[in-house]
Amino acid sequence: MPRRWRIASHDPDLVARLQRDMGVPSVVAHLLCCRGIVDGPAAHRFLEAKLSGLYDPADLPGATQAAERLAQAISAGRRIVVYGDYDADGMTATAILLLCLQLLGADVTYYVPNRLDEGYGLNDDALRSLAAQGAQMVVTVDCGIASVKEAITARELGLELIVTDHHEMAASLPDAAAVVHPRLPGSSYPFGQLAGAGVAFKLAWALCQQVGGATRVSPRMRNFLMQAVGLAALGTIADVVPLLDENRILVRHGLVSLYQNPTPGLAALMEVTSLRKKPHLVAEDVGFTIAPRLNAAGRLGQAQLGVELLTTASQDRAFALAEYLHELNGSRDSLERSIYLAANRQAQEYFDAGHEGGLVLAERGWHPGVIGIVAGRLAEKYRRPVVLVALDSVGVKPGVGSCRSAAGFNLHEALQTCSEHLLGHGGHAAAAGLTIAEGCLDAFRVEFSALAGEAMLASGLPDDLEVDCETAFSGLTAPIVRQIETLGPFGRGNLRPVLCTTDVTLVGPPKRMGGGERHLSLTLAQNGIKFRAVAFGNGDWADELSQAAAPLSVAFKPVLNNFRGRSSVELHLADWNTADADAGGNCNGASLSPAVRR
Repeated sequence: MPRRWRIASHDPDLVARLQRDMGVPSVVAHLLCCRGIVDGPAAHRFLEAKLSGLYDPADLPGATQAAERLAQAISAGRRIVVYGDYDADGMTATAILLLCLQLLGADVTYYVPNRLDEGYGLNDDALRSLAAQGAQMVVTVDCGIASVKEAITARELGLELIVTDHHEMAASLPDAAAVVHPRLPGSSYPFGQLAGAGVAFKLAWALCQQVGGATRVSPRMRNFLMQAVGLAALGTIADVVPLLDENRILVRHGLVSLYQNPTPGLAALMEVTSLRKKPHLVAEDVGFTIAPRLNAAGRLGQAQLGVELLTTASQDRAFALAEYLHELNGSRDSLERSIYLAANRQAQEYFDAGHEGGLVLAERGWHPGVIGIVAGRLAEKYRRPVVLVALDSVGVKPGVGSCRSAAGFNLHEALQTCSEHLLGHGGHAAAAGLTIAEGCLDAFRVEFSALAGEAMLASGLPDDLEVDCETAFSGLTAPIVRQIETLGPFGRGNLRPVLCTTDVTLVGPPKRMGGGERHLSLTLAQNGIKFRAVAFGNGDWADELSQAAAPLSVAFKPVLNNFRGRSSVELHLADWNTADADAGGNCNGASLSPAVRR
């Protein structure tokens, strides 16, 4: 299936006016227009992303009621348990509420289920254990919205339950003392895409107001909330929710907070991973360096260490935990490479057999904590939804699956449609999980693949590359790329801009790099201007590029690489093709069809 480059069309008059009104380079004006920002006031609001743009926590459905219940529990000295999740979003949400309750003098502890033994969300055995240990109130973070049966168990045990979540709801809501969720039925909250950490942050803010008796919180509480913005940013980036509206504001200011005022554990983790050497943090630093190390703990059944890292006040313990999680991530990376190789072979066999649609891959011995990462890599590589199922090594227990979306495919709806083949499932449109009996796997594969195939046909080619505009290398000076960076933070919903250009030559052979030689380093030149380029996850382009006839057309993301105090422009290669593979001859047209490369 050929991949096309779909270059956004621009009204030249709007671009010129915005360029003049904002005093920005043409490429930045183009990029603002690509985001639907076509006038000066809107551009100022977008670029400033003021913290005051966050909505009042009282507007978040259920937050005021939950804050009142928590304040009463604190005052009465009741034993509170924050019940979290084992991914980075769940860990940061747990840390935010735990630190807030500790600050306010609560009798509080936390519980995070073991991913490998208990699975996601509330479970009856955990609730019984917590009740036996003296818990009186359980507050969920990043889970619980679909735990209707477990809420009944909590009530029978005499536990007061507060649910805070952002995932998809079941047909009915859990019977809880309060339910906090940005998309509760009948509510009109302006932004429904908060991460679990974002919801926890808004509840912590509401609780500080409740205990303080005023909308404006005390300086001590304000200092905590500013640090909590950093934790919320970490969870928001890690959970790959859209970086729009409140999420974009949280991440913009949270990245500053993480760098300038981190918790001791995060300060240690940034030291161990050399992020402290950078002049500032960007979203990719969190997404590719910090979050994976927290997720490694959860994926390998040690999520409590991630929460401890985020909440410890001990410098010594912080560094010990940071170094351990750093090493644990290395173990996770080795497991990931092994599973990726096996899953990729299965995918190639699937394509060789003439199949299309979504991928459902399964194998005994795959680590259930790592398959989600591999599913994400394959979904990005093949630009189609992917389900990886870790089958029980002896065929007794159900298979555990992780799903990742592509091309806008709604996983939650698809799993609902396929639910007759599943023992259980949960998640949201972009990422989900499931359990399945091994005997149902083939039927599920057929139905899921067909659903994905139909959606891909209906939406057009799923592997089209969206390009913002064409820009020559001469227009990519460090000051201009620095202005492009002001459109960030970049992530889902506000992607890092993709530019393209033609008549590019390769300077020297490309070099594979990274673990498993997964990545590629190369030098590109145009009219005497040279840039280092990196192709992440595309080490297999090396041979093709070495043999490609010049000139090349390239699509790329410009970034600033800060090394030893010096800032230089670097290109992250998104795609490439030779001139003889062009459908339109260059990337000035509406679309470009390079040679097929899987």
